[in-house]
Amino acid sequence: MIIMEDNFKKYLQYNTYIALGSFDGIHIGHVSLVNKTIKLARKNQAKSMIFTFKNHPLSVINKEIAPKIIMDNSSKIEVLESFGLDVINMANFDKELMMLSPEDFILNLVSHYRAKGIVVGFNNRFGYKNLGDVELLKKLSKKYGFDLCVMDPVKYKTQVVSSSVIRNVISDEGDMKKANKMLTRPFMLQGDVVKGKQLGRTLGFPTVNLNYDKRFVLPRGGVYYTLVKYEDKFFRGITNVGYNPTVEDNKLSVETHILDFDENIYNKHIKIYFMDRIRDEKKFDSVQFLAEQLKKDKIYAKKQKLEINFKN
Repeated sequence: MIIMEDNFKKYLQYNTYIALGSFDGIHIGHVSLVNKTIKLARKNQAKSMIFTFKNHPLSVINKEIAPKIIMDNSSKIEVLESFGLDVINMANFDKELMMLSPEDFILNLVSHYRAKGIVVGFNNRFGYKNLGDVELLKKLSKKYGFDLCVMDPVKYKTQVVSSSVIRNVISDEGDMKKANKMLTRPFMLQGDVVKGKQLGRTLGFPTVNLNYDKRFVLPRGGVYYTLVKYEDKFFRGITNVGYNPTVEDNKLSVETHILDFDENIYNKHIKIYFMDRIRDEKKFDSVQFLAEQLKKDKIYAKKQKLEINFKN
């Protein structure tokens, strides 16, 4: 597979079918889009290609309202690679790209990447001020002679799946089971372990404090059943996202008690997969009551499966 970071500077020497989208989180809607692109490309003796941005367009247009991300670029590439795509282009969204008219954007795909087909979601927008839509694409497909495939919305139960919907499910509801059903894999935060206040250790529940990427969406404050990946092994975990109200800590943290684990892993890299919400964060009358609750959380976590599903 070829991975590019190209802003319409290269000229490809083969025909392509190109899927357009943000691909944040790689949800079940993205899966159908990618699989359709691969199928059409093979049928028409072309290469399957993704055109996306390595940075969210709003991070350039208006940083204040840029959404939090669900997945970083390295994870995104890893997942997209597993589908069997031929080319992934992670363009850098800059002011020059921002100013491209919708027609010029499509013309660039045709002239630089020899697009013989374009595959989009039903609500895809593109070009300057997002003025391009599916109706314009239909006209441009006739003008420039490429196939157009517009995917129907993909629903989870009655809800149309999108990155923004999943973002809200994670941050507002904390319903990780629901979010993970919409995604192709459990939502994951990763980073190095840093020193915290070590309160958990005094209660018999030592925790690891995650130095996570602040661009990521965080699950709603509360306690979660998680799976912790460290050195290619998985462990059960209980993760608290929040401010530890019992000890009046005013710093937002992601702290995890790893079950059946006693290694010192300061400065080591871990991945935390959020599987299920256990309960809300609560202010207890004393640290003793907190310790009692943590024992209950641990009993719950021990009963959960130590397995993880990655589905494409």
